[in-house]
Amino acid sequence: MRQHIKDTIAASIRVKEQILASEHLTSEIEAAASAFVAAFRSDGKVLFCGNGGSAADAQHLAAELSGRFYLNRRALFAEALHVNSSYLTAVGNDYGFDAVYARMIEAAGRPGDVLVAISTSGNSPNILNAVAQARKTGMTIIGMTGASGGQLRDSCDILLNVPSTDTPRIQESHILIGHIICELVEGELFSTI
Repeated sequence: MRQHIKDTIAASIRVKEQILASEHLTSEIEAAASAFVAAFRSDGKVLFCGNGGSAADAQHLAAELSGRFYLNRRALFAEALHVNSSYLTAVGNDYGFDAVYARMIEAAGRPGDVLVAISTSGNSPNILNAVAQARKTGMTIIGMTGASGGQLRDSCDILLNVPSTDTPRIQESHILIGHIICELVEGELFSTI
């Protein structure tokens, strides 16, 4: 059992080393942070969506921005689109689960806002529909996926595709990348970087 623990930690480190070595991916992380900053400077917002563990990641990252990351500072408008359970179950029942995020983007999204679409496979139908609605709305679309990018690959303005096909390793790296973005955003907006 102890060797399995060490092997899992080593596997997680290897994925992060691949991210570190990728000039393209680190450039995309920087571009994502810049997109957040541009939205917030224009009185816009960042909306997140995901399923399962990716929904938890969406909620976590939205909280880092709307609450605080490192700094005591003004709140930033960031929200995970699944947090209203009455809305989610009503729209899921009336329109189908594939529509839950697209419908909320139709209501809340504005040109210049950012959508962060989190899907380890890049193929979740409700995430793809959210991206299509965000595109119609004029939002900047950031995809957080695994290695292939799935169908999201060609639908995003910025693709943060973690170089792994292992869902837990992908999700661990999504949080790392999200935390880096939060730190960069705070630094840019509140003059610490």
